[in-house]
Amino acid sequence: MHSIRRGLQSVPSGSWDKIIISTLSTSFSHDGGRSYRDVGFGLFRSFSRKTLPVERIIDHFDPTSVNYDIEVEKIRSEYEDAKRNFQNVPTAIKNVPRMDPEGIYVNKNLRLDKIQVYGFDYDYTLSHYTSDLQSLIYELAQQHLVNELKYPDICMVSKYDPNFPIRGLYYDKQKGCLLKLDFFGSIEPDGCYYGRHKLNTKEIKNLYGTRHIGRAYARELVGLMDFFCFSEACLIADIIQHFVDSKLEFDARYIYHDVNNAIQHVHRSGVLHKQILSDPSKYLVKNANVLRFLKMLKDKGKKLFLLTNSPFSFVDGGMRYMLEDCGRYKDNWKDLFDVVIARANKPSFYNSEHPFRCYDTVHDILAFTAVDKFLPNQVYYYGCLKSFLQITNWNGPEVIYFGDHLFSDLRGPSKAGWRTAAIIHELEDEIQIQNEESYRIQQAKFHLIQDLLGKLHSLVNISESGKKHLSLLKELNEERKLARSLMRNMFNSSFGATFLTDTGQESAFAYNIHQYADVYTSKPENFLSYPAEAWLHVPFDVKIMPHHVKVLSSFLKI
Repeated sequence: MHSIRRGLQSVPSGSWDKIIISTLSTSFSHDGGRSYRDVGFGLFRSFSRKTLPVERIIDHFDPTSVNYDIEVEKIRSEYEDAKRNFQNVPTAIKNVPRMDPEGIYVNKNLRLDKIQVYGFDYDYTLSHYTSDLQSLIYELAQQHLVNELKYPDICMVSKYDPNFPIRGLYYDKQKGCLLKLDFFGSIEPDGCYYGRHKLNTKEIKNLYGTRHIGRAYARELVGLMDFFCFSEACLIADIIQHFVDSKLEFDARYIYHDVNNAIQHVHRSGVLHKQILSDPSKYLVKNANVLRFLKMLKDKGKKLFLLTNSPFSFVDGGMRYMLEDCGRYKDNWKDLFDVVIARANKPSFYNSEHPFRCYDTVHDILAFTAVDKFLPNQVYYYGCLKSFLQITNWNGPEVIYFGDHLFSDLRGPSKAGWRTAAIIHELEDEIQIQNEESYRIQQAKFHLIQDLLGKLHSLVNISESGKKHLSLLKELNEERKLARSLMRNMFNSSFGATFLTDTGQESAFAYNIHQYADVYTSKPENFLSYPAEAWLHVPFDVKIMPHHVKVLSSFLKI
């Protein structure tokens, strides 16, 4: 069997090997040879103060016998040494292995040889869309607000801003704020917007009392977790800003209710689907690798099903376009699936008892007979998980479901015992940024400054601080702020990275990935790079996302 921990694109050598070799856990590939790739991300998360000789350890000291000025000078000297290294990037940073943008990252061990059934969502899972789609959704919802719900005409002025939102934000219906939260439910210092106005730390504390609102409070917020949420988050912020600028009174709950209804109307009315299919080349991306992946699974004897909330006509039009250069599968794409279910009404599909109905694709009508088995080349509407399992007899652990929405697509299956794969398209861009030398330099700076600040704070209470202490403290804080800002702007100038906070902690979105996704990747067809019998293993340290590499501050001391 193949044992795989995918992610590293290159392997360090030379002096870097000498630094880390004592901390490596020996790993072997299937042919008996040493495999650094199999060590995976654990290679970078197995360092500790006990095992990494190049990291300096804070000495324990008797507070009554310490000359604080001397200790501060030691930290100052260490900082000055590091600043000289900022100008000459150590070779070690350049040689840090790069993560694979198209890799599969593992939260829970997964043996693909045990998976017999593969299920797929359609939108943003099997289908790939261009950036024009978000603008289209935004504009159609905007028109509905003004034309149907009688919002002020000023609300038509704004355009979709692709540089503003990220996936995984939360909306506070009570206070009207868009929030980026960290792994523990605290508000990011630079991740709270009221309209398009970013609140500073003082404003956040005045509004919430504390940044550390916690997960219990976060559960009362609206999570914006799928790819369609980009246009929704941007429209919410723009509408609130229009009302603020126009000095109109409003209730933030109504803004969310109306914007959300407008977004839902765009989808459910069919107007969005008609626009996409009227000009598929503008909105849809052809991708023969999707077909290759599905055919590979079929050839391996796997069962396949499609489970989507979209209507069949939209799915059919999209699949025909995406596969129009792929021979017979253009008109017979349903042959790839053992079961096709549309208008599934996820997430209620997973806990309701709604019956399946057979859909006549020719006459656009639903049959009235009960569905007690799934027939080849048929299409089914509605249904529920309970009936699905009764009809198919597919056991939970042998089923894996691919979807892009953590709550609607994956939370239900994960609770039902299915294995789950989250499709996060922006993962590729974020990993590519993390692989860049400019990002890694700032990351190493940030961790070094964090270490120095920790040492400085351990010396003396701030009320007893001398001038040297306060001067160094101010300088380090300014340097840390700059490094955070530079890293943040490499991702998104408004909210930073999707998976990380500005302080280097995982985001609340990362927490939900941990909760509901056994594995995550940017596209389903990334599985083509892995044997169908592969064993996918969790990296050594599961407290951090598998695709993250921490560039240690010790690199700047080499």
